[in-house]
Formats: sequence, C-alpha cells, structure tokens
Amino acid sequence: MTTQIFELPDLGEGLTEAEVVRWLVAVGDTVAIDQPIVEVETAKSIVEVPSPFKGTVSVLHGEEGQVLEVGKPLISVDGDSSPKPAAPVSVEGERYREEERAGAGSGNVLIGYGTPDASASGRRRRPRKSPPARPVQPAAPASATAPAVKRPPLVTSPLVRQMAREAGLRVSEITGSGPNGLITRRDVREAIEAARAVPAAPVTTAKPEPVPTGAVDSRTGLVESQRVPMSGFRRSVAESLSRSRREIPEATVWVDVDATELVRLRQSDPSGPGLLSYVARFVLAGLRAYPELNGLVDAERGELVQYDGVNLGLAVQTDRGLVAPAVMGAHRLTTMELDAEIRRLTASAREGKASPAEMTGGTFTLNNYGSLRVDGSAAIINHPQVAILGLGRIMDRPWIVDGELTARKITQLSFAFDHRVCDGGAAAGFMRVVADAMENPAAAIARL
Repeated sequence: MTTQIFELPDLGEGLTEAEVVRWLVAVGDTVAIDQPIVEVETAKSIVEVPSPFKGTVSVLHGEEGQVLEVGKPLISVDGDSSPKPAAPVSVEGERYREEERAGAGSGNVLIGYGTPDASASGRRRRPRKSPPARPVQPAAPASATAPAVKRPPLVTSPLVRQMAREAGLRVSEITGSGPNGLITRRDVREAIEAARAVPAAPVTTAKPEPVPTGAVDSRTGLVESQRVPMSGFRRSVAESLSRSRREIPEATVWVDVDATELVRLRQSDPSGPGLLSYVARFVLAGLRAYPELNGLVDAERGELVQYDGVNLGLAVQTDRGLVAPAVMGAHRLTTMELDAEIRRLTASAREGKASPAEMTGGTFTLNNYGSLRVDGSAAIINHPQVAILGLGRIMDRPWIVDGELTARKITQLSFAFDHRVCDGGAAAGFMRVVADAMENPAAAIARL
C-alpha cells in the first residue's frame, strides 16, 4: 500500500487559497478517480474538487470552514502500489493527470476548469489592413556567430507560475526538464532549493500586528465590537469594485418609464416569461443597436473591443454577497428560454453553484435592484465591462396620459457607462430603446 497526497490545485488564475465548505468523503471511504471529494469556496464560486487518485481516504487535511493555500495537502489516499487494469477515464480526467505528470497538455489544473489553449482567443478583432508588399531581398548568408533566438519559457500550469512567483523566481530563468523544455513543479522546487543554498540578505516581511478583541479605536475613541476577516470572495469583490472606480471614467443617466403595458402583458399570461425576462430581451435589442456598450477597453493596446454576441450578467443578492453571473449566449435565446435560464442561473448563484465561466464571463450587466425595494442606484460598473443598467421597483404613481392625470405603473432605469467607449448620445439612445420597448412591449416584441 502507498499513500498518495493530493494537493489543493489552482482553481483559477491568480487564486492562492480556497475555503473548505463541505467534505463529500470521510476517512475510511473508498474513492474513485474523478469522484468529487470536497466543496471549496474560491473568490469566484463554490466548486467541487475531484480526486485524481483511487483508494481509501486516510487523511482529510483541513476542517470545514478552514482556508487552505494552493499547493498545500488537501487529502491523502491509500492505494495499491501494484499496477492494476485501469477503468476507462474521461478526457478531462486524463488532461488533469497529464498536468500532474507535467506532461504536455492543455494546462488544465482542475477537471472542468483550467487555462485555455494558447491558440484560443476570447476576443475578436477587426482585421488590420496589410502593408504593401515589399520586394523580396536576397537572404544574407547565415553567420556562425549569429545570436540564438531566445524562446519564451514553456509553462502550462498556473500552479507552476504561482510557485515561482511566491518564491521570487522568474520562470524565464528556470530550466525545464519536461517534454520540449516544459517547466514542471519539480523544476521550480529544485530552483528554490538552489536559491536557498546561496547566502542572501535577510528579508523581513511586514505583517500587521494582531489587534486584541475589544481594542479602542484611536481615531473615534470607540471600542471595536468585532473584527471579521474578509473571505476570499469578499476580497475579490472589493478589488474588482476598487479597480472599476480607479480605471473607468463613468457617467450615469436615468429615465422614468411607464411600465403599465408591460405589467399588463405579464399579468395576461401568468405562466409566461417574467418581467425581468422581457427587460432582458429589450436590453439585448438595445445592445444590438449600440454594440459599443457590449465590449471592453483594451487600455494596453489603446483599442475598443466589441463582442459578437452577449453574455448577459444578472446581479444576484446571495448570502455570500452580491454576484453577477451571466446568461452565456443570451442573444441566441428566445424570451421563454431567457426566462428559464434566468431562473436557473439565479438559483445556482444563490447556492454557490454557478460555474466560474458564468461568474466571470459577462459582457453587460442588468441589475434588478427593484427586488430590494429601492427606486434607483448609481451602480458601479462590473470591470472590465463598460456599462450596467439598473431597474428600480415598479410603483403606482400619478402620471399624465393624454392630458389627464391617472395612476400608472412607473419604474426608473439608471444607466452607468464608460465614457471612453461612447458619449451621452449613445447612452441616451440605448436607454430609449429599452424604455420605449417597456412602454409599448407588444410593438417591440413584434419587431424582435
């Protein structure tokens, strides 16, 4: 019998830790390859981690609620060291084990979640005009002393990069022992050991001193009743919102909308799509008319990127905080399909089951803060998106119709947009597309 230790994998680029939410196995249980063993919470979502080994669970390295660092032991499995006929393995499982063996592969670090192939691209760019062709010059004779072209380091695993980064090493300075010079975790460990053998000046890491419970705040003179450590999810949200405020010059416009006819349409068919689904349909129409609002700003290249399709993000209030999972490919769905997907996605997000792709893949966000019984909000754009539309609560209000005062169903739309991608005219045009459709939904649906 041999004991195999499964270390907590990198569950997403840049994530360094995860919290154990619920163990799905116990000591003494028999596990199979690819069997889910634990639910962990990252900065993005709650995911199930599958086992790369089969055998008997001997140790669970962490209690529920405990935060574990990437690369630290997660579970120990006792198995037979003698080779046995292997059961058929899924393609994703094989990819994972290829990564564990530091072989060539896709770079996935968790079954179903990983880094995309280098040839894949998440954005589409307009083709640039090719420069005029130049006459072909005779090739110069090769020189024996010509400098060799330096190839970029071969590394597919985010965990390898994370290990090197934490150790203060550059992957370009590490020699890879894997196929075609692939840099493996063993290579990084050997580089770390070699660096430790060289005497170096002592490095001190400044850490904040722990604050005792009941300490008095020097600024206010009040006793601090409690200090609650920020979870990885909350830290991720804080960083995203702070970055949005730092980088995006946002502007806000708003308009009051008479949603009486939209409410009547919904009431006429109780089993049909919900109000939010209709609004989502009208948002997609607005983005089709103003595609610059469905993209991002590539500041590094100085380019405005537009997407061919919409992943519609929906702000959802959960026990973990506010999240914005996206309906992937919303532009391809009918209104009824949108309604079903919105309901499914909302439930998954509240349970922490939305996939990492859904949690991070949105291109535009719709925020129904009317569900929180408020009328309006100056929302913060979900970076790196460039716009967010808010829908307030629908209330009976006095309204002038055909010169007469009457009670109507009124709601407020508020729209925050990145002023780098458009001016107020485009923002107002988008708002009118959505508002006009809400005020006359029958005519709008007939055109969609």
